[in-house]
Amino acid sequence: MIVKFDQRWLGAHGIGRFSQELANRVKELSTNSLKRLSPTSPFDVFYLTWKIVADRRSLWFSPGYNAPLFGLNRYIFTIHDLNHIDLAANSNLLKRLYYQWVMRRACRKAVKVLTVSEYSRQRIIQWAKMPASQVINVGNGVSTNFTPDGERHTPGYRYLFCVGNRKAHKNEQRLLRAFAAADIALDIRLLFTGPEGGGLADLARELGVEGRVVFLGKVTEVQLPSIYRSAIALVFPTLYEGFGLPVVEAMASGTPVVTSNVTSLPEVAGDAAILVDPLDEVAIADGIKRVVTDQGLRQVLIERGIQQAKRFSWDAVAQRVTQVLDEEITTLRRAP
Repeated sequence: MIVKFDQRWLGAHGIGRFSQELANRVKELSTNSLKRLSPTSPFDVFYLTWKIVADRRSLWFSPGYNAPLFGLNRYIFTIHDLNHIDLAANSNLLKRLYYQWVMRRACRKAVKVLTVSEYSRQRIIQWAKMPASQVINVGNGVSTNFTPDGERHTPGYRYLFCVGNRKAHKNEQRLLRAFAAADIALDIRLLFTGPEGGGLADLARELGVEGRVVFLGKVTEVQLPSIYRSAIALVFPTLYEGFGLPVVEAMASGTPVVTSNVTSLPEVAGDAAILVDPLDEVAIADGIKRVVTDQGLRQVLIERGIQQAKRFSWDAVAQRVTQVLDEEITTLRRAP
C-alpha cells in the first residue's frame, strides 16, 4: 500500500523542516499530485477531499494541520500546536470556523493525529475531546548541522540572539524592554532574525538602545548554526510554542538558553535552561543578567544543553512516524 505524502508543506518554516526531515527518512512516503493549492488555502479542504475520495487504495499522510471532510479512515495528519485558536492575535473568524467544524471532526475520525510535544498532545486531547490513544507524540528533532564546532559568526561585538518573526506571541517587545533594563555591559547587542517590524525599531529608539539592536533579515539554514555558536545566549521568552525548535538548536550548538516557563518549553528545555515568566519583564531581565555575568552558570547550561539536545533526533522522529504508518498499513490490508 502506498502512503501518499502531502509534500506541499515543504518550505522554509517549522512545518516545512518537519516535512523535509521525514521525506528524507521515511521510505513508506510517496509524493502525490497535490500541487494546485496551498495546504493553507480555505478551499483546500474540498480539494483534499476530492483527491482522497478518488483514491481509495492509499493511506494519506499530512505533516501539517490540513484535513479533508471525507476519507478520514485513511488519513493521518499532524497538529503541531493549537496556536490559531489559543492565541487571539493568530486567529480570525475563518480559522476559528475551520478548527471548529473541520479540524475537530477530523481529529475524532482520522486514523491517527500526530503532534510534537506532550504539551500539544494533552491540549489536542482536551480540545477535541478525543481518546488519548488516537494522539501520538512523535516529537521533533534537531539537525546535525547544529554543533558546538564549526564556523562562527563574527560581527565584531558580543551579542544575545533571538529567533523570532515579529508575531505577537513571540513576545519580542517585552524582551526588548527587558534587554534595555538588564544590568549588563552596554557593548552587548541583541540580534533578531527577520526584518524590522512589529514596532520593535520604534521601541528601541524610545528605550535609547537603537544602536544595540540588530535585525538580521532573512537567515538561511546555512547561516543559522554559526549565529547560534557565537551568541552569549539564545533569549527566547515566547508566550506560546508547540515545541520550540530554537531551544534545542541553541543547546546543540553549545549556546546557553533563557526561555519561558510556559506551554511546551519546560518539557523541551528540561533543567538545561534558565526558565522565566514571559509576562514578567523584570524576570526576563534577571535571566539575561544571570546568563551574561555568571560564567559558572553558563558552563553548566552549555554542558546540560548539549546532553538535552541529544534527546531530540530526526532519526527517532522518523522511526516513530514509520511505526504509526506501518501499523495502520497492516490494519488497512487486513480490512475486508
